[in-house]
Amino acid sequence: MVEVTGSTQDDLYELASSGTAIPKTILASEFQSSGRGRLDRTFEAAPHSALTFSIYIEPKVAKEEWSFLTLLAGLSVQEAFHTLDPQTVVGIKWPNDLLIYEKKFVGMIAQATAKGVVLGIGINVGMTTEELPVENATSLALEEFAELDRNLILAAIINHFEINLEMWENDQSFLAQYRSASVTLGRDVEVTLPDGVVVKSRAIDISNAGGLMLEDGSEVTVGDVVHLR
Repeated sequence: MVEVTGSTQDDLYELASSGTAIPKTILASEFQSSGRGRLDRTFEAAPHSALTFSIYIEPKVAKEEWSFLTLLAGLSVQEAFHTLDPQTVVGIKWPNDLLIYEKKFVGMIAQATAKGVVLGIGINVGMTTEELPVENATSLALEEFAELDRNLILAAIINHFEINLEMWENDQSFLAQYRSASVTLGRDVEVTLPDGVVVKSRAIDISNAGGLMLEDGSEVTVGDVVHLR
């Protein structure tokens, strides 16, 4: 745990890329001045209002299967929150954003190195309405979640992730569990691809590699998804 850093993701990625980070190294911070999200988005949370951490994994599976790791991480976080507060319904928006009542409170980023993957996770824990980064976001405090202790939340997430990771590395499929937790499947969606192309269709399934299968026959592996009403 560090008090202040620019980004746990940048710090751990640098360590992993240089070969000085051992597998399952976790770096957490009390405050990030330059937090990073998917698609190069940046964010900043008030001190002590969020849980921000990164973990380095060297998956014991073929490299072409690493893409599912981000979905596994999202599922593990969802399961941890269900354990901490079974009354609050937490769903996964593909690939790994977590929502409460269609409002986002968890985001993730993944970066591959030569030997592994650095996963960065940011959770809005104690943020007030004024501190939220965007209008359609929320926090655990605002949703009156049963557990707001960031240390306990982190421990629950790591516990679920380690168990699931080991099972996944031993050929356990988590597609059924992910589909059950998904709030994207069966929805009309608008997907903005990295090249700026916008696709509108219905999300119908998740591929073995973790891609989002659309009713128009296409598979999205990277993109920004918006649920349409």
